[in-house]
Amino acid sequence: MTWGERVIWTTGAARTARRIATAAALGGGGLTALGAITYGLLIAEAAVARRIVGQPHGLNGPDSDGLYGDTYPGEPIRMAVLGDSTSVGLGLTDPADTPAVIIAHGVAAVAERPVRLSVVGLSGAASADLGVQVDRALEARPEIAIIFVGANDVTTATLPARAVGHLQKAVRRLRDAGVEVVVGTCPDLGTVRPIAQPLRWVTRRWSRQLAAAQTVAVVEAGGRTVAFADLLGPEFETNPAEMFGPDRFHPSARGYSQAAYAVLPSVCAALGLWPGPEPVRVEGSQYLLAAMAVEEPGTEVTATHVAGRAVGPHGRWAALLRRKPGPMTSG
Repeated sequence: MTWGERVIWTTGAARTARRIATAAALGGGGLTALGAITYGLLIAEAAVARRIVGQPHGLNGPDSDGLYGDTYPGEPIRMAVLGDSTSVGLGLTDPADTPAVIIAHGVAAVAERPVRLSVVGLSGAASADLGVQVDRALEARPEIAIIFVGANDVTTATLPARAVGHLQKAVRRLRDAGVEVVVGTCPDLGTVRPIAQPLRWVTRRWSRQLAAAQTVAVVEAGGRTVAFADLLGPEFETNPAEMFGPDRFHPSARGYSQAAYAVLPSVCAALGLWPGPEPVRVEGSQYLLAAMAVEEPGTEVTATHVAGRAVGPHGRWAALLRRKPGPMTSG
């Protein structure tokens, strides 16, 4: 993609994100620029892909609830993980390989305090299922909640505005309860081989439109997002044997760890624990930054103030933070 093509795509994606977010706020469907015909084709193709993938791993990941970093002193940090198969590490057998546990260990090392982890996500969950998960998560009184969601909204061809509306409601409930929230937005499903061309390209575009709209909704609700699309997309596409599990749909242990390390810095920042150098910061309209984040690996988007104001002439002010993902240490 040339620089000019990228500017055109980003501008269009910003408009689409605004349209979806507005439709979500009004309770509409928000079919997106892909159109009704493509929407119908995506439903059919998603059904075929789901039959090909099947359920080789069942529906559950390894039991990951528990206390991590228990060699550290102090009161444990309470962490909840919600969402879909990424939240439970579907396909893995060792809890230590799951994103939730990798993040818990990382936070414990940075904070030098133990972390009590509660995983309430469920394989196959879409944004509409977050309400029940929030109920369960709040029982543990978490200080921070991490949400991985979006992939099943695409493969079930859920209208984007409906999916975004459910996510925003979940984030607001958590924030109203005093919980910090980090959302890993919809990954790039254009890398999934069981989805055939040309609809693999359509799925990629759908995924990115949804991720941009998720970013807008989460920022408005007081949370922060981490973009997965271009972070995971190229490497998953280039090295499918290493990054995907046996079903060619869910990540391998290496793929899951990359997702975890992408989210970890934002989780630490949300808890006031970030130990590394300040990230590169770009401020602007939430709609434009949401579209930019979809294209930039591992970027975080969060609300900010410009000249003392939360809202500018083109919508809420937001900050895009560029961090290099990877393992962190407390030293």
